Amino acid sequence: MKRIVIVGATSGIGLEVARLCIRAGWRVGAAGRHKEALEALRSEAPGQVETETIDITRDDAPERLARLVERLGGMEIYFHASGIGSRNTALRPDIELNTLRTNGEGFVRMVTAAFGHFRSHGGGRIAVISSIAGTKGLGSAPAYSATKRMQNTYIDALAQLSRMENCGIRFTDIRPGFVATPLLSGDGRYPMLMRTEKVAARIMHVLRHPRRRVVIDRRYALMVFFWKLIPEWLWERLNIRKDD
Repeated sequence: MKRIVIVGATSGIGLEVARLCIRAGWRVGAAGRHKEALEALRSEAPGQVETETIDITRDDAPERLARLVERLGGMEIYFHASGIGSRNTALRPDIELNTLRTNGEGFVRMVTAAFGHFRSHGGGRIAVISSIAGTKGLGSAPAYSATKRMQNTYIDALAQLSRMENCGIRFTDIRPGFVATPLLSGDGRYPMLMRTEKVAARIMHVLRHPRRRVVIDRRYALMVFFWKLIPEWLWERLNIRKDD
C-alpha cells in the first residue's frame, strides 16, 4: 500500500487527487490550513487518512509535516498541491508579496523538508504542481508567473542534487493550464478551462507511472511549445492572462 502526503489537500486539485488515492487503496496524509475540510476528508476513509493542519508560510510547517509522516508510518510520495495566484495588473504589493510567501517561501520550506526526509530514508518521489505560467512572464500576474518559474528551476536543481548525492529522490513537475478551481473563481474568463476531476485523473496516472515533467493537457503542451518560440519583442506585445 503506497503512502502519499498531500499538502494542499483541502480544496481543488489536491482534494480531488486525495480522493483518487483513497479509492486506489493508498494511505493518505492530508495537510492544509482548514481543519474542518481535513476532517471531512478523513471521514470519507478513517482507516486510510491521517491529517495535519499546516500553513506552509509558518516556520512550524516542517515540524508538522514530520508529525504527519510519523502517524502515516512513512511516505513514498510527497505531493505539493498548495499555491495561490491572482491577476494583479494594479501591482498591489500585498497580493504580490503574499504570492511570493506562499509560492516561493512556502514551497521551498515544504519541498526541502520532504527532500530531507527522503534523503535520510533511502529515497522517494517529490511531485509538485507548478504551472505553464512558468514558461514566460505573464503581465497580468507577475508574481504568480515568476514564482512558478522559480518552482520549475528549483525542482531542476534538487533533481541534480539528488543525482550528485545518489540519494534516490525522484521528481515530477506537473504543469497544468487553466483549471476550474477556487483559485480562478471570480477572476475573469479563461479559454480551454479544464475540469478539476480531469486534471486530477491525469495527475493520478502520472503518480502511478512517474514522469519527470508533464504538461496538462495536450492542448496546453502544444501552446507551451509555441510560446517558447515567440521572441521577446513579440511576447511583450501580447495580451495573455494568468493561467492556473
